[in-house]
Amino acid sequence: MSASTAGKSTRIVLASRPDGAPTPDNFRTEVVDLPEVGDGQISLRVVYLSLDPYMRGRMSTAKSYAAHVELGDVMVGGTVGQVVESRFDGLEPGDYVLAGAGWQSHAVVDGSAVRRLDPETAPISTALGVLGMPGFTAYSGLLKIGQPKEGETVVVAAATGPVGSAVGQIAKLKGARAVGIAGGSEKCRALLDEFGFDAAIDHRDPDFADRLAEAVPDGIDVYFENVGGPVQEAVWPLLNTYARIPVCGLVAQYNGADLDRKDRLPGLFTSILTKSLTIRGFIQSEFVKEMYGDFLRDMSAWVGDGKVKYREDVVDGLENAPAAFIGLLEGKNFGKLLVRVAAE
Repeated sequence: MSASTAGKSTRIVLASRPDGAPTPDNFRTEVVDLPEVGDGQISLRVVYLSLDPYMRGRMSTAKSYAAHVELGDVMVGGTVGQVVESRFDGLEPGDYVLAGAGWQSHAVVDGSAVRRLDPETAPISTALGVLGMPGFTAYSGLLKIGQPKEGETVVVAAATGPVGSAVGQIAKLKGARAVGIAGGSEKCRALLDEFGFDAAIDHRDPDFADRLAEAVPDGIDVYFENVGGPVQEAVWPLLNTYARIPVCGLVAQYNGADLDRKDRLPGLFTSILTKSLTIRGFIQSEFVKEMYGDFLRDMSAWVGDGKVKYREDVVDGLENAPAAFIGLLEGKNFGKLLVRVAAE
């Protein structure tokens, strides 16, 4: 074990709360001194930072499933880092770990709160994507709530993202038909040629609702909800009796848009009743104890065998995290969005 030393960290904090879509002014960059490494702790340099839609909710004070970020605090986020110092048994300098260090270049964290990664088994960046929280979100939500059966039709929006692309591929492995919804012809081509979906629909197409209906002649048995908004409206009439809807996210509404539209609750509840729908919101962490071991086994094997493919969208430099995050909420990324904070 090495001795404790003092160092500095560049970090991005929440400067103000957004009114609608976030702007660069909502973030502030600071350079701070790192605390000493105490017993049971490690210091690490962040290599990759994950950017995810849920972070928009943490910027708000609205009631949610997790605490909001306080003004002046570091923006939350999953990270892959390399241990610099360790006072935790089982971790040594040079080890790579999965941690929740947030938007900063260096951090001191409890060793019990990280998971050691093996760079020989998979690229370390995958711990933030297909072999991490997004991949587990897809795996747990689809298999626990969606329960796709052979021959059924599974539809997922934001389908080229890290969650959506995994949902479609897992559905295929379970014998279902996978239909992906994405924005733009390039993403739709990737759904067919790269991820192996059976059909891909561009939600920017002025005839989107008609194209979607044509792609699901037997209706929709599982709709993995990532976006809400107009996409949801097009999906709803096509749901079959006993359809299952895992509600993972509502990106179209995260910035406050779509909330002043006409009241749709009566129609929603009518559909739930007449079609015997199952709608279940979920946060992936609730399934960790039950399913995470199976996920690591299954997904690692599928990725290793080439049965599940993934794409990463890597932005270089911590200073570019705010702009990349703003673009994420606008659908500008293609694949799992990562910030490369430092070289591996």
